Amino acid sequence: MVDIRALTIEGSWLVTPEQHHDDRGLFLEWYQAGRFTEAVGRPFSVAQSNVSVSGRGVIRGIHLVDVPPGQDKYITCVSGAVLDVVVDLRVGSPTFGRWEGVRLDDVDRRAVHLDAGLGHAFCALTEPATVVYLCSSPYDPAAERTVNPLDAELGIAWPEGPRRLSPRDATAQTVAQALAAGVLPAYVPRG
Repeated sequence: MVDIRALTIEGSWLVTPEQHHDDRGLFLEWYQAGRFTEAVGRPFSVAQSNVSVSGRGVIRGIHLVDVPPGQDKYITCVSGAVLDVVVDLRVGSPTFGRWEGVRLDDVDRRAVHLDAGLGHAFCALTEPATVVYLCSSPYDPAAERTVNPLDAELGIAWPEGPRRLSPRDATAQTVAQALAAGVLPAYVPRG
């Protein structure tokens, strides 16, 4: 049985699978369409699957996609561990600018689901860490937005130690700059 519970940011969920261990290893169902639709209230269609392998201290994100088209994401860490971060970047949301972090690893094998409009980032806690994520729409560079993960206004509590970011993420706009530029999505309540 998969346990799916809402996180504190509307439109994000933590998925904890039941693991079945025996002398051969383990088995788990990390995604069940019916159970997911029941818990979240709508289906999740997969249009693209991604794999990211990162060394300790690598921060990827904060990334989001224009709405429309939007992009829901379903993320898990299949090897190693990451601090996975959901950031509410939806203008008008009651939790705008707030973030929530969840450890994803190859022990608990949890996953996080994000609705379109939410920002996503993670930091590799191990050397290496492999993250797999399912996306509801294919990659479109013209629709992707990036917000600086080290933006002091967000105050994300990244792990201590050396950090490595791509040039694109390191020079990305702050939330205030993205807001002023009008590139953040509008909040649309669920339901």
